[in-house]
Amino acid sequence: MTVVPGAAGTEMRDSTGTSMFKGVLLGFASFAAYAISDAFVKSLRGGVPAYEAVFIGALLGLAALPLVKGRGESWRDAVTARRPGLWWVRAVTGAICNISSVTAFTLLPMAEVFALIFLMPIFVTLLSVLFLKEHVGWRRWSAVVAGFVGVLVVLRPGFRHLGLGHAAAIACGLSGAVSVIALRLAGPHEKRVSLYGAGMVGPLIVGGLLMLPGFVWPDLRQWWLLAGYGLLAALAAVLLMYATLLAHANRVAPTQYSQMLWAIGFGYWLFGDRLDWPMLAGIALILGAGIFTLVREEKVTPWWRRAKMI
Repeated sequence: MTVVPGAAGTEMRDSTGTSMFKGVLLGFASFAAYAISDAFVKSLRGGVPAYEAVFIGALLGLAALPLVKGRGESWRDAVTARRPGLWWVRAVTGAICNISSVTAFTLLPMAEVFALIFLMPIFVTLLSVLFLKEHVGWRRWSAVVAGFVGVLVVLRPGFRHLGLGHAAAIACGLSGAVSVIALRLAGPHEKRVSLYGAGMVGPLIVGGLLMLPGFVWPDLRQWWLLAGYGLLAALAAVLLMYATLLAHANRVAPTQYSQMLWAIGFGYWLFGDRLDWPMLAGIALILGAGIFTLVREEKVTPWWRRAKMI
């Protein structure tokens, strides 16, 4: 559960610099927890099917519900929403995103997976034009082009083997972008526990159905890895929620890119991943385009003021 297309809360924030600083620090802590969670699931090395890992991770993620549930919210709100159609869009895209990310991490170097997943802000820009009819200026179009050039440099089609892992990582970024668009359409009125519930119920249903025909009982080591994957992802979601209660989401969102540093470190020391210079250049292009897109979003379409996100 790597990609979190937003954060939670429109409650009153302390406007002081201290509050903002604490929120940003919590953002870094949240995405560190997500990166470590991804390292746990990568350590499975495909020993447990991706959809089974996602089901167990989502089941463990329910442990965070008491910490997510706000005042005046009921447990029933976790599976209901004011706009149920958009709730189900987020549930289904959450399942696709989680299953595809687990698949990608088991097949590719961590840094390469993150580079492709970080196309999400660029996909959001494209989908915003199609579905939200937002105006996109030449600067953001330039970032879109730069991001896709970065993808070509990373993938180098025709010069290296491309497989399921690459398709899965891109599918994760695209499904995360669709979830963001659904969130924008839902507006600022959905309850926190409902937003979190969509991210858990979708993977539970889809992962559970897919794992039934060929369920593989994990061994003790795999159970420990699955526990680390699910519980750390739940902790990360809670930290991200509190981060955006203290600081505006547009300040917290760029901390997601710190995951790349964790990915490079974990990949090198734990999994023996090696990145060549063209791949590093492509990753830099994708990261730069994504961060620039987030900065331009702040000036052009302040959606974090309109939407509560987890």
